[in-house]
Amino acid sequence: MKARLNRLEAVQQVVLEISHLSASCNELAGFLRNVHQAIGRIMYAANFYVALYNDESHSVRYVYEVDEVDAPLDPDQTFPLQDPSESPTAWVILNRSPLSMTAEQDAARGWGSGTRSEHWLGHPLLSHQGHVLGAMVIQSYNANHLFSDEDQALFRMIAAHVSIALERLFSFDKLEQAVRERTQLLKREIEIRRKAENLQRALYQIAELSILVSHHERRFSRLHEIMSELMQVPNFMVAFFHEDTREFSIVYFADEVDGNATGTRFPLGKGITSYVVQQRQALLINRAELEQLIADGKIEVLGNLDSYSWMGAPLLADEQLFGVMIVQSYRPELAYTNADLELLSFIASHVAAALLRMQAAEDIQRAKQELESKNFELSQTLKALTSAQSELINQETLASLGRLVAGVAHEINTPLGICVTATSHLVEEVALLRSQFSSGQLSEQGLTEFLDICDQSLRILTTNSQRGATLVRSFKQVAVDQSHEMLREFDLRSYLEETLQALQPKLRGTSVSVQLSCADDIHMHSFPGAISQIITNLLVNSLVHGLEQRDDGRISICATQDGETLTLLFEDNGKGVSSEELRHLFEPFYTTKRGQGGSGLGTHIVYNLVTVRLGGQIRASSGVGKGLRYEISVPLRHQSSTDNDIQS
Repeated sequence: MKARLNRLEAVQQVVLEISHLSASCNELAGFLRNVHQAIGRIMYAANFYVALYNDESHSVRYVYEVDEVDAPLDPDQTFPLQDPSESPTAWVILNRSPLSMTAEQDAARGWGSGTRSEHWLGHPLLSHQGHVLGAMVIQSYNANHLFSDEDQALFRMIAAHVSIALERLFSFDKLEQAVRERTQLLKREIEIRRKAENLQRALYQIAELSILVSHHERRFSRLHEIMSELMQVPNFMVAFFHEDTREFSIVYFADEVDGNATGTRFPLGKGITSYVVQQRQALLINRAELEQLIADGKIEVLGNLDSYSWMGAPLLADEQLFGVMIVQSYRPELAYTNADLELLSFIASHVAAALLRMQAAEDIQRAKQELESKNFELSQTLKALTSAQSELINQETLASLGRLVAGVAHEINTPLGICVTATSHLVEEVALLRSQFSSGQLSEQGLTEFLDICDQSLRILTTNSQRGATLVRSFKQVAVDQSHEMLREFDLRSYLEETLQALQPKLRGTSVSVQLSCADDIHMHSFPGAISQIITNLLVNSLVHGLEQRDDGRISICATQDGETLTLLFEDNGKGVSSEELRHLFEPFYTTKRGQGGSGLGTHIVYNLVTVRLGGQIRASSGVGKGLRYEISVPLRHQSSTDNDIQS
């Protein structure tokens, strides 16, 4: 009884010691060594090891191992762990369950790694969330030292305490690692920020050198000082390039070996400076690369060959070459890196941008003076052109109406001439009949022939007078609408038919057919004269520009209603226009018949009538050999008429 009490007291002491170790020890190997020693005071623990599991890589490390037979494994070496059947340790970890087995049970399972023990006892190490941390194992190679149920219960209890301690140690290690990583990150960020601040300050200072184009040496000596704050620049040169003479002129020169060369000019050739300019990019060249370039005949060195490290960057802005910046070292301990090259290239781009700004400022000043001197002249010219354009548009509109009048007058002449001829013939026949009647020579046959002639003449008079009346009626309505621009209600189909009837003289003598598609119930309250002018101009344009010398010319006009909007499609099967011509189609005075009677105002007038007069939109599409198509969208009721309806 006393022995049992002593053991329970020893167990209590071990548990307290492990709890103390978990709170005070921050080093894993030392902690596990102390745990091993504490376990050895209450039970047989000659062979003891702890394996930690990494669930991300599915591997284990045997971080602590004491064994009487097998050599301990490297605590930093990892071993893959995929299947519970690989080893008893794998079984305990992957199943998260304790395992107790004798040598016979070990042999029955077929585990063959390591020396087989007489009794093997393993317990998983679990976090408070149930995640497996690893396994704690104790084993005996002596049959006289087997683990009792009480030993196994004690080992399970100690494993639980070790799990708590390991979880705390892992959290502490992760925290320390995070602190170390964060510290390194902050150091890098501070260094990057410091470099960025220095670079930003240098760029501000470069921007302050606002008169770099003055070629004054002291300006570039200040640039040299600014660059020296960012990197070692004992040797520095700036040369400007002159496009007209294809030469360089050195505007700043600081060198440890060569004498001052400021003001020297040299041609663009095969030197190392010219090589950088011809490559149009910043280059870093060391001694070996320089010698190889010389051996390959790519460059010829004009100065000395004492340079160990050489950098050059062209002053380029918007593809314009202003010059070149050169930095070099004659000392082996000062070898420039790609980071230095990037910095030089960055500074060179800002210097070039400053030069470009100064050049642009001068160009703007000159351009401003020229513009001011020409401003009054151009404004007067613009006024004159605007007035002339307005006058020409009015003249073209009246000329279009005049041509329509001439065409209709010519067309009316034909039926009127026939009527005159028939009337004259009828007068002669009446006089002949009167003479025969007076002389008593009128016969029944003569009277019959007279009546036949009268019937035929009257039919001719009726047909041609009706034809003339139709032409006059159509022309009268169209001409009045075009000349007076009256806003009124009208039936679209009837009006389009009247317009096409008035345009028949334009179509006579051609092989062009016109097809009209329009519903009978489309009524508009707008400016009919504008509609007539649009159809007239588009049809005449098609006849003159697209359908000339064609035997199968076709023009189609299609009018459809979509709600309160009228869509008017006008297209022909003519030769079409190119994309470049289509782009200028609605511009005033643009014509493909320049010098052949074209004024270039027909489509411009159409555009103004659609967009301004009718408040709509017009789009044109075409291609060479594909005809020309206009799509016009206008409101059925003009805005002014809608306003009147609202007010009333």
